[in-house]
Amino acid sequence: AEMVVDRTIRDGVARIPPLLVQPVAAAAAAQALAEAAAGPHQGRAPDLAGPRPEDLVDMARRALAARGRRVALAPTWRSGVFGVEAAGEAMLPGPGARLAPTTFDAWLEASAASA
Repeated sequence: AEMVVDRTIRDGVARIPPLLVQPVAAAAAAQALAEAAAGPHQGRAPDLAGPRPEDLVDMARRALAARGRRVALAPTWRSGVFGVEAAGEAMLPGPGARLAPTTFDAWLEASAASA
């Protein structure tokens, strides 16, 4: 979410697409990739997602607050990052996805504490 802010910020306003995502911690993604590379179906990993859907605009707001950054957010599909085709549940994992346990809130708290 914060990377989207950094890519779309102009004149102190970040244009964030109002989409649903199911973020996964980088450590969980790395573990899943390592397992896929060494496992019986080498190179074929199931969909991987975090434990629950999150609103990208809300994630950006919380991430900025945790880092003490003040940026105005403008929810819009005209961000240049994702188009309206990503609306609804388009960015959420399929029914057979592997769900990693770390929530965005837990990741954010841990990353803020280590900064």
